[in-house]
Amino acid sequence: MIRTFTGIKTEGRSSHPLWMPAGITATLLYVLFIGLPVVAILVKAAQQKGLMASLLSDTTIQALQLSIVTSIISIIIVVIIGTPFALLLARKDNLLLKFIDSLVELPIILPPIVAGVAMLMAFGRQGIMGPALSSVGIALPFTTGAVICAQIFVAAPFYIRAAKLGFQSVSTDYEDVSQTLGVSPWQTFWKLTIPLASPSILSGLALAWARAISEFGATIMFAGNLTGKTQTMPLAILTAMESDIGASLGLSVILLFASIVVLIILGFFANKSWRANL
Repeated sequence: MIRTFTGIKTEGRSSHPLWMPAGITATLLYVLFIGLPVVAILVKAAQQKGLMASLLSDTTIQALQLSIVTSIISIIIVVIIGTPFALLLARKDNLLLKFIDSLVELPIILPPIVAGVAMLMAFGRQGIMGPALSSVGIALPFTTGAVICAQIFVAAPFYIRAAKLGFQSVSTDYEDVSQTLGVSPWQTFWKLTIPLASPSILSGLALAWARAISEFGATIMFAGNLTGKTQTMPLAILTAMESDIGASLGLSVILLFASIVVLIILGFFANKSWRANL
C-alpha cells in the first residue's frame, strides 16, 4: 500500500499515472524536432560529391582561419576583462553593482542585428565615438577588428555570468583561512579561488567561445561580409548558399561538430562541479 501526497492510501497504482506518458511523448517529439535537422545536415553533406573540394577552397579556408583567429582573440580579451569583473560582482554587493549585474545579460537578449546597429552608432564614422577614433587613426567598421568587437559583445555575458557563479561558490572563509596562514591574497586567488571555481569558469569559457565563433547578426552589420577580411564561417555559409551548397553544408558540419565538442566539455565540467559539491 502506498500513501500519496493527499494522505489517501492507494494500492497497486503508480504515483505518477498521468504525466508519465505525456512526458515520454514530449521527449520523443523534442528529440525528433532537434535531431532530424542535425541528421539531415550530415546525410546531405555525405551525399555531396565535391564536398572535400569545397572544404579546401580558398574562401572556405579563409573563413575558417578568420573565425578561429578572431574567436581566440575575443575569448582572451573576454577572460582578461571578464574575470576581475565577475569576481567583483561575486564579492561586492551595492546598488550600483546590482544595476550593472542586471545588465550583464543584455547582449544575450538583444537581437544580434540591433547589437550591430548599436555598435555602428557607437563606433562608426558617424557614431558617438567615431570622430575621436578617426582622430587617432582608428577605423573599426568593416574591419577584422570589428569582427572581434562583435564577438566580444555577444560572447562576454556567457563567460561573466558563469565565472560569477563559480566565484560565488567559493566560500570567503577558505580565502580568509589561507591568508591567516601567511599566503598572500594574490597567491590565494590563483592557488585556491581559481581552482575551486574552475568548473564554472571553464564551462563559461566554452559557451563564450561557441557563441563567438557562431556570431552572425552583429558581425554582418558592424563588420560586413568581406572575403578574407570579415567573412567568418557563418557569413561564408550564407554566401555559399547562393552558389555552392556543398561548401555551405561542409562549413555547417564543421560548426556542428564544434558545437558537439562544446557540449561534451560542458557536460564534463558540469559533472565535475556536481561531484565537487557532494
